Amino acid sequence: MTSISARGDLRPPGLNADEKSTLVAFLDYLRRAVAAKASGADDAALRAAGVPSGTSLLSLVAHLTAVEHNWFSWAYAGAPGPRRDDGILPADDETAEALLGAYATAIEQSNEIIDRCEDLDRPGARSLRETAPPSMRWILVHMIEETARHAGHADILREQLDGCIGR
Repeated sequence: MTSISARGDLRPPGLNADEKSTLVAFLDYLRRAVAAKASGADDAALRAAGVPSGTSLLSLVAHLTAVEHNWFSWAYAGAPGPRRDDGILPADDETAEALLGAYATAIEQSNEIIDRCEDLDRPGARSLRETAPPSMRWILVHMIEETARHAGHADILREQLDGCIGR
């Protein structure tokens, strides 16, 4: 399986790190937290809905994979083709390993786009909303919020699943 991040030391940055490094470090930290919660149990358990809405650990991974692509590749970088459906459930034949691998690939692509961005104020190619294309700064902050919210969901789902707590 592809690693969720290949950026070396991924502890939160020091108090005096630059803005971009700080934002990316916190986003990577949250991405790894989600992946950790969706690892180490059998596929059936990770696929099982933990709440009445049908949310499972693997559906969170599938959602975040699509969101990574949609905001960084499709909206910011202007990748061709349609945006991805971020509300689909994993197919019955999709394994946790495959879904986590796809998430890792989406993160690597997102990080390459972030690395190439020299100005956090520069707007992207298009928006996922009925607004002007947002800046890289806005996308990074939004993705921290989005990933943090789902990392919290993953914490609860995993604890319900097998009592696993902590990051």
